[in-house]
Amino acid sequence: MPSRVQQNSIPLRKISDFKSKLTGGGARPNLFEVELAFPTAVAVQNDTLQKSRFLVKAAALPASTIAPVEVPFRGRILKIAGDRTFETWTITVLNDVDFVIRSAFEKWMNVINSMEDATGIQNPDEYQKDAMVHQLDRDGGILRSYKFWDIFPTNLSTIDLNYETTDTLEEFTVEMQVQWWEAYKGTSPAAGGEDIR
Repeated sequence: MPSRVQQNSIPLRKISDFKSKLTGGGARPNLFEVELAFPTAVAVQNDTLQKSRFLVKAAALPASTIAPVEVPFRGRILKIAGDRTFETWTITVLNDVDFVIRSAFEKWMNVINSMEDATGIQNPDEYQKDAMVHQLDRDGGILRSYKFWDIFPTNLSTIDLNYETTDTLEEFTVEMQVQWWEAYKGTSPAAGGEDIR
């Protein structure tokens, strides 16, 4: 009896076949830009948002998770779709000598919960903002954009200081909560896919 999967049913592939499918030479993880925004209650310097486009050195395109609901039935498990969850979004920032980006995040967290007396803004519209991360092509065009809705910081990392650390720049991470995200097709001629709304 012949097997359901024939032994030689997959044709031999060549490197040229692979190359022809790798559109634009592939997306590069170092070609990206982050757009941050801060609540009105956080007074930031004029160039803070522009600096963030350059000094956010690491970010992530978001994950997507729909947890399964497992229902036992006569010794078997039926899996059905459960709720969607959104993971935290973390960025890594290079610290310059004026500390403008770190200072902005410190102020943001302080208006949410004051260090002095634990008071803070209660209305989410007043302390949550949107952010964007753009995947770029090698010509600087946008391949795809992800918008993170209603984010706010919940963890601002330490900056380690050490006499023995030389020839490096200070950096820190910021972990932010995300209500949800949406993906948008970019403006680059190489952009593919569709908007997710």
